[in-house]
Amino acid sequence: MRIAIGSDHAGFVLKEKVVAKLYEEHYEVSNLGAYGPEPTGVGPFVRAVVHEILSGRAERGILICGTGGGMSIMSNRYPGIRAILCFDEFTAEYARRHNDANILILGARTIPEDLALRLVDIFLTTPFEGGKYAERLKYLEVIEKDVWQMLQERFLASPELL
Repeated sequence: MRIAIGSDHAGFVLKEKVVAKLYEEHYEVSNLGAYGPEPTGVGPFVRAVVHEILSGRAERGILICGTGGGMSIMSNRYPGIRAILCFDEFTAEYARRHNDANILILGARTIPEDLALRLVDIFLTTPFEGGKYAERLKYLEVIEKDVWQMLQERFLASPELL
């Protein structure tokens, strides 16, 4: 399985530990930055991981920042992305089992390293249950179409926003 991973400066140290663990476990890894602890924003790293997933070059993603909040908000703006901030074993398991999450988000300043590494394992090995939960995913497509329609109407009404 190919994993795309990114972090901002606050998540850099934890990201490097996750990357090392993924390599040890023989995952294919796209380490998309940050590449050091110098202050950075989350945007470029979210975009890079999301593009890997949406293009099919990665099956799952992991994003890490200080709290996970910034990564969560930004990544879930992309249609087709189901990113969930996980903080314990239960949330990691059900992110996959019931929501078929494709991005795990971790807060480097909110959970201990050993827990973060366990959440990565759970996220990468838990299957999606399908069934009634697949219906939930179909409804996400309805929501995404609604959003696109509203955006098109807004930009047609106000072309200066383009």
